[in-house]
Amino acid sequence: METIRQKQVGELIRRNVSIILREEGSYIYGDALVTVTNVMVSPDMSQAKVYVSVYNTEEKQAVVLMIDEQITRIRQALAHRIKKHVRRIPEIFFYLDDTLDEMFRLNSLFDKLEAEDQMGRNRPPEEEEE
Repeated sequence: METIRQKQVGELIRRNVSIILREEGSYIYGDALVTVTNVMVSPDMSQAKVYVSVYNTEEKQAVVLMIDEQITRIRQALAHRIKKHVRRIPEIFFYLDDTLDEMFRLNSLFDKLEAEDQMGRNRPPEEEEE
């Protein structure tokens, strides 16, 4: 269970990393669209897991690896932005968040099942016409 302070620091990091990636992202990973979806901060505030969604490219993991290569640059920019709000700048780790991709995949699967009439819903008996 996250404390209130962990949630506050997580949201602060999420907002600022989003701004950093928007401003400097084209230098790091090109024309891909990267969105910061969530940040989880450790109880001692020394580590932050940053979850990102990647769009406009097929090689999503490659984009995360490019971000990881520039982690010191991103952490320095983050430190410059949040140094007055936290005592220690946490180590940041980027992870691919594929929740939306999975949601779209499941929706298409359900649409396909419904189109094939395999959803297993109980239907009212059809009324016979006379």
